Amino acid sequence: MISTKPWRQSFQIDGIVHKAPIPMGTRVGNMLFSSAIMGSDPQTGKLAEGGDAQARHAFANLDALLAKAGATLGDIGRMTVYIASDEWRDAINREWLARFPDPDNRPARHTIIKELPGGMLAQLDIIAVIKE
Repeated sequence: MISTKPWRQSFQIDGIVHKAPIPMGTRVGNMLFSSAIMGSDPQTGKLAEGGDAQARHAFANLDALLAKAGATLGDIGRMTVYIASDEWRDAINREWLARFPDPDNRPARHTIIKELPGGMLAQLDIIAVIKE
């Protein structure tokens, strides 16, 4: 059977845009690669206030990207988390554990503490292999 899907397709999240002309994520074949997924509130288009809210919105935005690309949390093989300070690690872990409660069924994850632009306190990026 010949697929009618484009080999590469880019996705945006409604209400959120990067300042650079890049998509929120791109699907190539059955793989999904995200750009930086920030903790912006799609209702306002602005970064949420505080690390807890940014972590919550970043993961909600991840959920939205996965849905648009036809993927699920179970398709994620690796996640990189960028946080502006180690004080936001607990906020990230709360969202992480809510989505990946089974320690035997989680993506690989690497957390990097670094200065983030524009008041961002947390960003996510993922690589997923989508079951078809």
